[in-house]
Amino acid sequence: MKCSSLSESEKLEILELWNREYPEKLAYGSKEEFDDYLKKGIGQSHILLIDPNRRIKGWYFDFIREDEKWFVLILDSKIHGKGLGTQMLELAQQKENELNGWVIDHDRDKKRSGEIYRSPLNFYLKNGFEKLTKNRLELDKISAVKIRWRK
Repeated sequence: MKCSSLSESEKLEILELWNREYPEKLAYGSKEEFDDYLKKGIGQSHILLIDPNRRIKGWYFDFIREDEKWFVLILDSKIHGKGLGTQMLELAQQKENELNGWVIDHDRDKKRSGEIYRSPLNFYLKNGFEKLTKNRLELDKISAVKIRWRK
């Protein structure tokens, strides 16, 4: 499902997905913190992957920052490897000429569950993104490399 804004219940489900699937250091403590993050995205659009029980299992979000189109993609780890992330990216790539993202490129972070967060870098490389090695984000909460896809 494509949309330009999220309902309050969708935001709560996505926040839950974010906090479950991303490294614990990137978790949001409240819906208000997550709302603040979302509000920073100019010209945003969303793609939601919804299961038969009407639960959100994947979220794609794009927005403009510093004159570039940026994106976020999260999938429930229980459905990795089924081509659903690729399908979501393909939908986004149909409407965009360029996508930029930050990707954790190591396996040193842990999720809230204690599991290791597995870097999705190879997934993006397989889907036509290039790794911009000279562009790194090094913060207390995240160590990541910039990736870019162009038509």
